[in-house]
Amino acid sequence: MYTTVLFDLDGTLLDTLQDLAAAGNHTLSALGLPPHPVNAYRKMVGNGIPKLIERMLPKNCRGEATQKIANNLFARYYAQHMDDFTHPYYGISGLLQTLKQRGILLGVVTNKAHPFATQVVQQHFAGIFNAVIGLQEGFEAKPHPGLVQHIMGQLGAVPATTLYCGDSDVDMYTARNAGLTSCGVLWGFRDEEELTAAGANFLASDVEALAQIILEEPLL
Repeated sequence: MYTTVLFDLDGTLLDTLQDLAAAGNHTLSALGLPPHPVNAYRKMVGNGIPKLIERMLPKNCRGEATQKIANNLFARYYAQHMDDFTHPYYGISGLLQTLKQRGILLGVVTNKAHPFATQVVQQHFAGIFNAVIGLQEGFEAKPHPGLVQHIMGQLGAVPATTLYCGDSDVDMYTARNAGLTSCGVLWGFRDEEELTAAGANFLASDVEALAQIILEEPLL
């Protein structure tokens, strides 16, 4: 059984897609640019807001000045609307409660900006996580292992008994770079093919399957 479990946030614990897409399309509209369908954002998110901004802008509109304006527009809108439609995936809250009751240390490691990450985790999972870290000054975005290594130091966790769970190739590469076992979840923003290609050690089709991987027994 794992004694520490680290989770990605967007697409793993929380379905944030609609709010991220709304912030992106608000930004594009403010710049006089066409919006994207909500599902198009599934392939844009995962590497932090600056990379999302770059991906959603047309290729001929990715100059440094435009990206800076877009980033500011996005951040202002998202700060006010990050929780309009965001919600935990089915069964996640119950799983986290069970893991906490079993004494497993829980952490969130995300490329979401740290202030946004802490706010939304507090909103939906107050009192559950032992530590939360998002992208901030002094750290490189995942898949660089720095964020993971920092939170593991906070928790006193060791790689041999730590599992990292996420929904994208970024997460699988992050786990590998940090020397952790990885579990790809199939309910998020990416698909099984991507997770398998990125070297996922385990795949969880639903929360019950994830619980069994973590606890090595069925979730009753």
